[in-house]
Parts: sequence; structure tokens; C-alpha cells
Amino acid sequence: MSERDSSFGVAIGYLMFGIAGGLGLDLCAKWLLADYSLEQFVFLRSIIGLAIFFSIGRWYGGIRGLGTKRWIAHLLRTALACGAMFGFFFGLKHMPLVNALTLAFTAPLIVTALSVPLLGESVGWRRWLAVIVGFIGVLMVLRPGTGMFTPAAIAVLIAAVCYAGLAISARILAATETSYALSVYVVLGPLVASCFLVPGNYVPPTTGAWALFLLAGLCSVCAWIGIVGSYSRAPPSLLAPFEYTALIGAAAAGYFIWNEIPDRWVVGGGAVIIASGLYIVYREVGGASTNRYLRVFTASGAAAISRLAQRGKKVKGER
Repeated sequence: MSERDSSFGVAIGYLMFGIAGGLGLDLCAKWLLADYSLEQFVFLRSIIGLAIFFSIGRWYGGIRGLGTKRWIAHLLRTALACGAMFGFFFGLKHMPLVNALTLAFTAPLIVTALSVPLLGESVGWRRWLAVIVGFIGVLMVLRPGTGMFTPAAIAVLIAAVCYAGLAISARILAATETSYALSVYVVLGPLVASCFLVPGNYVPPTTGAWALFLLAGLCSVCAWIGIVGSYSRAPPSLLAPFEYTALIGAAAAGYFIWNEIPDRWVVGGGAVIIASGLYIVYREVGGASTNRYLRVFTASGAAAISRLAQRGKKVKGER
């Protein structure tokens, strides 16, 4: 395997780790938001997430890993994080899980579109056509005029735009900022915002709810580490469509836990969105690279595990 394939494999490994964490966070959120306010969920999730981040900080250079001279860029990312978090979880609270994730997965299409003006990447007319077709899939899911185009759906779409901005900005800042800084600072914005909103909306959690809040915080840390680690190592337009694998887990969880069954329009629209994203990948790497993708999938997990093991040995040796 070439060095480029290996690097891409590590990026995919991080992405799969992040997707698993994100799906776990979504499941916890869906459960908790039935009994607790959005403001309280964001507040506790952010506090717990930050506590976990700081506890593992020595793996990423400690406080020095948070050093930066690009505060404006990080402030922009915290604003995007607020939009992504509040928007998505508001939608998740009022929509079936798979419906919310299907709309959220317009983000890879938005990433492809924004990578042209923001990253200077070249996107040909075929990929632009795929983006347009993908948004037709969004219209299939929403079915304007049938009551599906709700504030919750709009909030999720806004969250998708914000998430795409986070993915692209991680790529832009990767040359000067650590993955630790890119992950930690985006949690501060939602925490500060929720501090002003949570008074009057706080209900003491039960023991079981505390366990889910803790799990949600842990999953959020895994998600940010995975997403930032992947997008800082490979082009967003190449990685983003792999996130569609989370839809499979969301559909299964929605069915078995909440008895949610997506209708044919959601399934059809989701298929169109996914097909568009996969076509973008095909155009990005070319049909001759199929074997490379297969090699990457088999090697990515091992590469990520190996890197984490080496990091663990380094930390152990420093003790």
C-alpha cells in the first residue's frame, strides 16, 4: 500500500470512529430529549464533553495543544457548532431519528459545493449535477405542501450547513491548529449559549438519565475526535459520503427502539441523496481506484488502532 493510501486509510478509520460516536450521541439525545429540554441536554452534554476532553488532554499535548493565534477562526467555528448542535437536536426532538439523519446527510453535498469557493477544489459539471440531484432527494423527503416542511426539518437543514462549515474549516485550519484545539473550542460555544438558556428549563435528572448524559458526553468526544482527525487528513469531498453508513444504524435503532418506520418517500429520497454522494466519490477518485478503496477499508481500522496503541505506549513511557 502506498503512503497516500495509508494516510487515507487512517482518515477513514478516524471517520468511522467518529460516526460510531455520533450515532451513539444521537441515540442518547433522542431518548433524553423526550423528558428533558434541549437547553439542558446541550448544557450537560457540553460540560461532560469538556471534562472528558481535558482528562485526555495529555495525549494531545496538554494545555499547549490548545495554543492558537487564529481566534477569529475558532470563534466562527464555535458559532457554527452552536447552529449545528441546537439545530440538529431540535429537529431530532420533533422528528423520527432516520428522517432527521437523512436530512442531516445533505451535509456531504454541501461540503462538495462549498469546497469550490472555500478550498479552491475543482468540481466538474457531473459532480455539480450530482449535488443538484441530491437536493432533489431532499425535496422528496420533505414533500413541500404535505406538512413535512416543518420548523424541525428546517432546523436540521441549517444544522447540515453549519456542520459542512465545520468540516471545511477543520481542513483549512489543519495546517496550523491541533486536532485537540479544533475539537475542544467547538464545545465552548454551545456551552456558553446554553448557560443563558438553561435557567428555568432545568429538571434534576434521574440516575438512569445521568448515565445517558455521561454516555452522550463520551460519545460526543469520540465523534469530534473522529471527525476532526479524518477531515484534517484528507479532502472533505472525498471523505464526506462515507458518513452515510450512519443511516443504516439510525434506521435499525429507530425501528427497534422507537418503532419508527420510514415511509417510501423518506427511503426513496434517502437513496437519491446517498447515490448522489457516492457518485461524487466516484468522480473524485475515478473508477480505476475501486481496488484502492477496498484496500483502504480493510486497512483503515488496523491503521487507526495501531496509531492509538503507539500513542498509548508513549503516554505510558512518560509516566
